[in-house]
Amino acid sequence: MIGERFRVERRLGRGGMAAVYLAYDEELERPVALKVLESLAGDGDGRRRFLREARLAAGLAHPNVVAVFDTGEQDGMPYIVMEYVEGGNLAELIARRGRLMPEEVVALGRQACAGIQHAHESGLLHRDVKPQNLLVRADGTLKVTDFGIAVSSAATRITADGTILGTAAYLAPEQVAGEEVRATVDVYGLGAVLYEALTGRPPVEVESLAELPAAARRGPEPVHEAAPEVPRSLEDAVMWALARRPEERPASPAELAAALELEAAEAPTVRLPRPPAAARTHRRGAAAAGAVVLAAAGTAIALAVARPDSGPAPVEPVPRHADPAQQARALADWLRRNSEG
Repeated sequence: MIGERFRVERRLGRGGMAAVYLAYDEELERPVALKVLESLAGDGDGRRRFLREARLAAGLAHPNVVAVFDTGEQDGMPYIVMEYVEGGNLAELIARRGRLMPEEVVALGRQACAGIQHAHESGLLHRDVKPQNLLVRADGTLKVTDFGIAVSSAATRITADGTILGTAAYLAPEQVAGEEVRATVDVYGLGAVLYEALTGRPPVEVESLAELPAAARRGPEPVHEAAPEVPRSLEDAVMWALARRPEERPASPAELAAALELEAAEAPTVRLPRPPAAARTHRRGAAAAGAVVLAAAGTAIALAVARPDSGPAPVEPVPRHADPAQQARALADWLRRNSEG
């Protein structure tokens, strides 16, 4: 038992300094996730950063962010009580599937953008967006977790004893250089996650942090070289998020989400069937008859204008026929009779 309330059942995973366990909340009768600071428990900086994560994440309430319920300490080890997300993380899904379908990537990417956008609107930068920190439920719901190195948007420099925190493959170039960071670092991280989901590999692959500056300068190869089936519109959105210069990326996760769309397939041109010969002959006859009627009507108008005004005279109506050819002949006869003299 932890905190005289949470019964630990099994370990779900372990990171650099903390482990996450599935536990059961005896009081509220529900499963929860317990994140326990195991290594560095006595380290003042590690403890402060761990508890800061709890405070920062507890202030977020969004369907695409893992909820934080409580925090405490037992036997000198701080812990965080979080929402349990049944399923796995995006890294495990990619490892299992290799590459995800573009439709899946768009759906998951928009959810990730929504969760990070909410954090930004709450004044919080995540700074460690990577597949391992994106949990995916069986129903396709994505939730952002692990705000362990998140900072207030007012604190814009990474200064952790000269060490760059986070995972190298997903760090924005300005993070690598230790420069001022803004919301666009999380946009870059989202782009890196989408790139890996589409291609099966991260945009930057290095063995150590020492190799990272050169790799960041080179930039990733285009998505289509690794995954030719990805629509151009989706590739453009991902590569936009991975722009080396922060000002050349989407200004926010919301702007990136708006750009994540699939090109609509163009409807194929369908040739209409050729009508039977009898129908074509009937159409030609009707068209010719119509031309005769129009010509005759024009002649009638011209004669009426040219005839001197001799007062009103009774004029018999034009006979009506259903057949266009007969109607044309009747009109011609009518014109001859009424134009004499």
